[in-house]
Amino acid sequence: MTDRRRDRSQARHDVHDPGGVRLQKVLAGAGFGSRRACEELISAGRVSVDGVQVRELGIRVDPQRAVIHVNGLRVQLDDAVVTLALHKPAGVYSSMADEQGRPDLSQFVADRTERLFHVGRLDAETTGLILLTNDGELAHRLTHPSYEVPKTYVAEIEGRVARGLGRELKDGIELDDGPVQVDEFTVLETTPQASVVEVVLHEGRNHIVRRLLAQVGHPVTRLSRTAIGPIRLGHLKVGRTRVIEGRELGRLMSSVGL
Repeated sequence: MTDRRRDRSQARHDVHDPGGVRLQKVLAGAGFGSRRACEELISAGRVSVDGVQVRELGIRVDPQRAVIHVNGLRVQLDDAVVTLALHKPAGVYSSMADEQGRPDLSQFVADRTERLFHVGRLDAETTGLILLTNDGELAHRLTHPSYEVPKTYVAEIEGRVARGLGRELKDGIELDDGPVQVDEFTVLETTPQASVVEVVLHEGRNHIVRRLLAQVGHPVTRLSRTAIGPIRLGHLKVGRTRVIEGRELGRLMSSVGL
């Protein structure tokens, strides 16, 4: 049997749903271009359904049940599932309903009907990226330590950074609740009095960046999270949200094995 016939036989057996929607129509509706462009993706073997590589244009799938990847990236087909990026301002607590009545995240999504969960936390005075989603499995994986999702922070700190500090941080620093290592450390700006640094780490402990930098003699004066995994804050204005969708959402889901 030729490779093409084997692909067709396997796809027909495993993933074809006679009552479903043509795969190229599903992909076009998800933003992967015209139906013709999506047919080319399928024919090139760049699409999989439920883990099976598909090359046949006649395949039909159930958009509510099929797990579809394009170029290895998951395609979210459920319109009821939403993931947002929020640029959290200072003075806002990482809660959807703060028990003490302090400013919380709910004010930024008051116009949405979905029940959203925040992914991870930032202390009140730290600004930057927080993800909000009603996808329970995605939220679980993004916060679970075993997936080691990297987070990127930009910190303004006291003092001039000494040569070799990056290596010291990568080797590990002992804190009261155990050691911590950074994945990357970059000095962006420096003067004798202060510096701006970028820190990448996959730790999620409370105040970890502030405690880490204070431990090595550089207390933080301002802190912002600029990325979670492949999702970057970019030019999103403070207090605003944007929908994460398409290829960007696919990269996020793929980063945690979805």
